[in-house]
Amino acid sequence: MSESVRRIARDAREAVRQGSEAVERRGRARLAEMVAHARARSPYYRELYRGLPERVEDPALLPVTDKKALMARFDDWVTDREVTLERVQEFVADPARAGEAFLGRYMVATTSGTSGVRGLFVVDERCMAVHAALGSRAGGGLGVRDLLRLVARAGRTAIVTAPGGHFSTVVSAAWFRREQPLTGRMLRVVSINQPLAGLVAELNRYNPASVAGFLSMLTLLAQEQEAGRLRIRPAMVIAGGETATPEALARLAAAFRTKVRASYAATECGYLSYGCAHGWYHVNSDWVMVEPVDAEHRPVPAGEPSHTVLISNLANRVQPILRYDIGDSVVLRPDPCPCGSPLPAIRVRGRAADLLTFPAGDGEQVSISPMLFGALLDRTPGVERFQLVQTAPTTLRVRLRVGDGADADAVWGTVRGELAHLLSEHEAGEVTLERAEEPPQQSPGGKLRRVIPLTRP
Repeated sequence: MSESVRRIARDAREAVRQGSEAVERRGRARLAEMVAHARARSPYYRELYRGLPERVEDPALLPVTDKKALMARFDDWVTDREVTLERVQEFVADPARAGEAFLGRYMVATTSGTSGVRGLFVVDERCMAVHAALGSRAGGGLGVRDLLRLVARAGRTAIVTAPGGHFSTVVSAAWFRREQPLTGRMLRVVSINQPLAGLVAELNRYNPASVAGFLSMLTLLAQEQEAGRLRIRPAMVIAGGETATPEALARLAAAFRTKVRASYAATECGYLSYGCAHGWYHVNSDWVMVEPVDAEHRPVPAGEPSHTVLISNLANRVQPILRYDIGDSVVLRPDPCPCGSPLPAIRVRGRAADLLTFPAGDGEQVSISPMLFGALLDRTPGVERFQLVQTAPTTLRVRLRVGDGADADAVWGTVRGELAHLLSEHEAGEVTLERAEEPPQQSPGGKLRRVIPLTRP
């Protein structure tokens, strides 16, 4: 396996050195290979792709898929007949088996089902090798001082997450420890399912060179660092799992006095992109295709926000993910990124499903991006965490966690005023803002969904 990772890493470096055309050429060839494999080995795709050209290098020729459709045909979707829905469900029912090799050769990860459908994803060794090989791209831009910090802390990485389930961060760490022992032994999963004081103490003892986790949890740790209870000096902090605003990332950078990168990935494709110093996500487009599209799945021009985004994972052969709708709204950068990477650059505006929609005048409706709420409340003094829950067409329940020493009533007054102003600016009708007694709630996987729209019939 290690030789495979090295070979893929060499090719990835060569692709970037050769430029965007070389990257695109590799992506087209790998798409054609994956489509041919899916047709040959997956009954679902054989049926879906009937009538398509023999060789497909353009993803726009493919029908769109999504989690609901694929999960409904799970046994026909996979390309290994030994992999069945019943077997996978039995495997993930035991939390103790998280990270264990399924059937002795596959990794299995689940999604928490916040979108309404729980996903079960089987990942083969080639896909994990690609994931490992592309990891080095995330370290671009580290300076001499950063490298010295890494060396001084023996390259130790702390992954701050929720163990006890087959979530991708947990099972990926277990896989790397097993299959890549030299680098895997430097990974530690630090549980969020403990008192904050215990989490801080564990991180202080471990003294990691890099820290990765959901943005909401890293924001709490930034508060502990500012208060002097957390005393670590990582060379890099990587925030993922939740849409990051520039304000939130700047807070992390100031607290830890280090470089902060936001990661954008999915359980369906763990190596989708990496964040650069200029606040863009660079798509690893030699191994994944990303298509920003409108509501009718037509291409959206660069520079304009998409309704959703379609991805094609070009590495995972056991469970092909091709032209798959992941529901996020993104913007493709129209010009070269100042960081110099030839890889396509995108920004994530949030999940299209997380748009808050309110009645406006004359029977019309107005929709507001979750990023606008994030940008607003991330810069509001005293707000450590927030969660907006739409409980009725004109009611927004506001869950807050305020910082140490902050006056909760004063913070609520500021938040209520800022939200009312934002809603008024967008010409939303009369919206009631409720102050919640309960704090923001995380999903079982540890993700904080900061904006939760009304569930509509």
